[in-house]
Amino acid sequence: MNARLQKLFNKLEEDRIKLFKEVEKLSPEQFQHSENGKWSVQQILSHLYIAEKLSLQYIAKKVLGIKDADRSGLAEELKMILLKLSQRLPFKFKAPRALNELTPSGLSFEQLRDEWESEREQLKIFLEKFEPEHLDKKIYRHVRAGLLNIQHALIFFREHYIHHLPQIKRLMK
Repeated sequence: MNARLQKLFNKLEEDRIKLFKEVEKLSPEQFQHSENGKWSVQQILSHLYIAEKLSLQYIAKKVLGIKDADRSGLAEELKMILLKLSQRLPFKFKAPRALNELTPSGLSFEQLRDEWESEREQLKIFLEKFEPEHLDKKIYRHVRAGLLNIQHALIFFREHYIHHLPQIKRLMK
């Protein structure tokens, strides 16, 4: 795997593993509990998992035509700065409706942990095969930022996690 992709992937995995070690302390009721129409820990984790899964499916399709894909540049770097900033500020964003519709509900802690672990293994395999000359090809579509490259995708996955982490921590108290 490319060293840059490996570093980004490792951070993602460290975060996921650390989070699941914390969440496993919750009872099944605490894991599923929500009030006032707000998401439960289970729903937040399912949202993060499915967002990655659907993104990887999209990227896998785009890779089939990667030779024809445009290269990312300064505009995409600026979009990433704004995207990172948006995820670090305490703003709420509505998840895309399609993402909400495809987010599984009612998964147990074990099911969600195992499914996300399996998905991360698929991501790892995908990244191991990723050709270094395509690192700057625009193959990932973010709902607001548009087309970005594979590195941007991994950065966003982590920023998305960081964005939801305070919400998860509040629910775990």
